[in-house]
Amino acid sequence: MVRSMTGYGRGEAADETLSITVELKSVNHRFFECSIRSPRQFSCFEDKLKSYFQSRIARGKVDVFVSCDFGASSPDKLVINEEFANDYIAALRALQKKYRLKNDISVMNVARNDGIFTVTKQRLDEEKAWEVLSRAAETAVDAFISARETEGKRLTDDVLSRADNILSKVALVEERSPETERLYRERIEKKIADLLGNADIDKTRIITETAIFADHIAVSEETVRLRSHIAHLKDLFNEGGVIGKKIDFIVQEMNRETNTIGSKCQDIEISKTVVDMKSEIEKIREQIQNIE
Repeated sequence: MVRSMTGYGRGEAADETLSITVELKSVNHRFFECSIRSPRQFSCFEDKLKSYFQSRIARGKVDVFVSCDFGASSPDKLVINEEFANDYIAALRALQKKYRLKNDISVMNVARNDGIFTVTKQRLDEEKAWEVLSRAAETAVDAFISARETEGKRLTDDVLSRADNILSKVALVEERSPETERLYRERIEKKIADLLGNADIDKTRIITETAIFADHIAVSEETVRLRSHIAHLKDLFNEGGVIGKKIDFIVQEMNRETNTIGSKCQDIEISKTVVDMKSEIEKIREQIQNIE
C-alpha cells in the first residue's frame, strides 16, 4: 500500500509505577529524519527509539513527543531538611525578638531559602521503563502508519485519475497528429512548387524531402513512450511500498515527452491539449512530493 509522508499517531502504555504517552507527527522530506523530545530521565532511550522508528518508517521528517506520569513513584523526591529548617526558623525568631522586628515569618518566606529543600534523584528502573515506553511507541507507530496509509490511498486515487485524464488527451493527440502531418507535408510541397515554378525537377525527390521535413513534427514515438511511462506509474502504485523517488523520476520523464510533443506540434488543437497535459502532470508532481 502507498503511504503519505504526512501523518499523526498516538500511543499510551502503563504499569504499576508509570504511564507513558508517545506522539508522532511528520511532514515530507527526502530522507528519514527523526527528532525526539522526551523527559530528561528518558534521554538514554532516544537512540533505541530512533532505530525502532527508522525500521518502520522509510521517509519523512518525524517529530516524536514522549511524556510520562510517574505518579507517586516519581524518580525525583523533594526532601525537607528539617534540622536546617529548625535552625533557620529559630534564627529568624531570635532576630525578630532582639531587634523588635515585625513577626512576618511565613511558609513562603522560609521556603525561599535554598537550603530548606533537597531534591534527591532516585534511580530509574530502565528495563521496566523501556518495556512500557516500547509498548507506547509501537501503538503510536501503528496509528501513525494507518493515518499515512489512509492519506496515501487518497493520493493514489487522485494521481491515477489524473494519469487516466492524460491518457485520454494522448489519444486526442494521436488522433489529430496524422492529419497535422499530412497538412504540413502538403504545405511544404506547395512552397517548393511555387519556388521552382516550371523547372524540371524530380518529383520523387520532392516527395522524399518533404517526408523528411514532415517527420520532424511526428510525435508517435513520444506518445508511445508517454503511454509506457504512465503504465509504469500505475504499476508502481498497484505494487505499493516505498515508491516516492521512483515515481518522481517517471513524472520527470512524462514531462519531458510532453514538452517534446509541444515543441513539435504545428497544430493549435494539439497545442491546447499539450497545455492541459502539462497542467495535469504538474498537479501529479505536487501530489507525489508527499508520497513515501
